[in-house]
Amino acid sequence: MVELLAVNPKKGDDKFYRYKMQRVMVKVEGKGNGIKTVVVNLSNIAASLARPGSYVIKWFGLDLGAQTNIDPPDDRWIINGAHEAEVLQKSLFTFIEKYVLCDDCGNPETDISIKDDVIRKDCKACGARSRPLPHTNLTNFMIKTQPKKGKKNKSTKAERQAARVAKQRGLQNGKENGSGSGGDDNSENGSNENGNNDDDDNDVGSDDEFTKFKADAQVYDASKDIKDDDWAVDMSEKAVKARQNQLPSEFRQRLVLEGGEEDEEGEGGGSTAYDALGEWVLEQAEKEGIDKVDDLEVYKKAKELGIEAKYKTVLVLVQTLFNENIATQIPKRASLFKQVAGKNSERHEKALLGGLERLLASKGKEHPKLMTPDTISNKILYQLYEKDLITEDIVKKWGSKASKKYCDLAISREIRRSAEVFIKWLDEAESEEETDDE
Repeated sequence: MVELLAVNPKKGDDKFYRYKMQRVMVKVEGKGNGIKTVVVNLSNIAASLARPGSYVIKWFGLDLGAQTNIDPPDDRWIINGAHEAEVLQKSLFTFIEKYVLCDDCGNPETDISIKDDVIRKDCKACGARSRPLPHTNLTNFMIKTQPKKGKKNKSTKAERQAARVAKQRGLQNGKENGSGSGGDDNSENGSNENGNNDDDDNDVGSDDEFTKFKADAQVYDASKDIKDDDWAVDMSEKAVKARQNQLPSEFRQRLVLEGGEEDEEGEGGGSTAYDALGEWVLEQAEKEGIDKVDDLEVYKKAKELGIEAKYKTVLVLVQTLFNENIATQIPKRASLFKQVAGKNSERHEKALLGGLERLLASKGKEHPKLMTPDTISNKILYQLYEKDLITEDIVKKWGSKASKKYCDLAISREIRRSAEVFIKWLDEAESEEETDDE
């Protein structure tokens, strides 16, 4: 198995950090004056960084003072001379710090934008635009090799979503709606000392191929971030029956161990393993405080009960791990919900939104601010969308019709009215992207 490293080395100890790349692997060939180093997985690394491979190999050549090939037809990226993998890895981290990581938030979700020979990093995570990068041999290379302007390629779903995230950051900072990639040099904290208003006609459709950040679907895999033993639970028939016998009698009678399909509608009456999980989480929250309940322990408990991947588990977790502070709790719990949901299925997303309705209905009377458009649209739904826990198609379908499935019909309508701001924002962003594509 290829070893994965955190793109930002400062996050190497964070087991839930999702931006990963392969460790540099090299093969030294030849001897004497003809000796050379082949970077075996450079294309894969470049894709993880959302940068062309030519930028990375050119950096290696400049940093090590060696000749390189910047456009190999056979994907053999070569550096003249013999170079150790560790040396190249350290060099790569320097490249990442200078040309990949956002200067504000430290995330690698940035694009290189070039306009009038000025190069910046535009962050799609926080919306910040860096100060102009100093002219170096590498930035001069970027300028010389930038593709000629022509018809824009149709943006990918990842690009569109990143663009909306950047735009939403600007809206939350009270900035004018409609700028392409963050408008003025804004970040969430208002940092960036440059005062230029450089609208790059929606630079999110960058000429660089934005392959990232299939991190959630491909690179992010908690089983790789955490030792298998940490998640492992004995799921043999004997062990499962032993745990079943430890449950209260009413749970033992109704718990389905194997082959029990979840009902298509609602929660159903017989799957009380979910009740057992909910009661356990609430007990931990009462002992330690809701924000101190450990994600790993929650997942292991769900796995003990055989429901770690079920959509109703999402419904239970929303109601037990969140309270009136849900807007600030979502980012901290995102990794757990992704682990449970796997590849966002429609049923998991609907369960998440259903659990959200039920939570808002129960907390809204005591905390009326929870029901406002600012909280539901700009904070809760936005956070869920930014963390890839909901997709635009599902949230639009959910917002189109109230339901009494999870709460009173009148409350359901009120929640959807407060969600209209977020759904309208999705529609407007999609309309703008279609115009850009045309």
